[in-house]
Amino acid sequence: MTESERTESEAPAGWAAGAVREPRGRGRLFDAAVRAYLERHPEATVVALGEGLGTGFWRLDNGRLTWLTVAPPKTAAARRMLLPDGARRRTVARAVTDHAWLDAVPEPWRGVVVTAPGVLMRLPPPAVRALLAACAERFPGGVLLFDALPGRATALAMRTAAAGGRRTAPCWGLDRAQLPRVACLHPGIVAVREIGPEPAVPGGAAAGGLWSRLVWRGRRVPVLREWAPLVCEVRFAAAGSPRAVPPGALRQR
Repeated sequence: MTESERTESEAPAGWAAGAVREPRGRGRLFDAAVRAYLERHPEATVVALGEGLGTGFWRLDNGRLTWLTVAPPKTAAARRMLLPDGARRRTVARAVTDHAWLDAVPEPWRGVVVTAPGVLMRLPPPAVRALLAACAERFPGGVLLFDALPGRATALAMRTAAAGGRRTAPCWGLDRAQLPRVACLHPGIVAVREIGPEPAVPGGAAAGGLWSRLVWRGRRVPVLREWAPLVCEVRFAAAGSPRAVPPGALRQR
């Protein structure tokens, strides 16, 4: 292994080993879905929307993938200072709603998996639809992973934020019964499914501990399930498929 390869694969200098340990809860579901996609497309590009100072690259790197972090300019500048770009990873200073970041994906035909934890729920519904449509057109054969709160939980979070004077709050909710509607947002979307929930491993706090076990059991109770967050995978039509839509084709009609 060369010095550049060793530096690329190791955790950033000065970061504790715990900083890149396996995440808990929903983060574990995102990681598992990314790994599953990389097994089928080992040279794919992972696009991490709103990652901030996350260290997903060092958790999920298979030695062949390309990693793209999309973050607002100020956050991107801080990330570049603490986590400088490497041969297979870089940071793009763009807002999620500025679709110019899609142009930064080098070879989408090798596969693209977009991760958006905590992102879509904070976008207005038109922005969510526009983002899904753009990815469906530009990333054939790719997937987008996101999490969302059910409608009741979203409404409660909005009221709580308004009462507390907070500016940021979830503004887009999704009930499990509405998943088929997401598949109808664009002809290039071929499937939408909920991932998990992943059962907690009995015993170890590293596997989620008491909270993880409570959430897992709570999802089996219909009343509690209506409030539990969900993690979803949106799958886009493969290139050459009758469902695949060239970029801009719908806008030209």
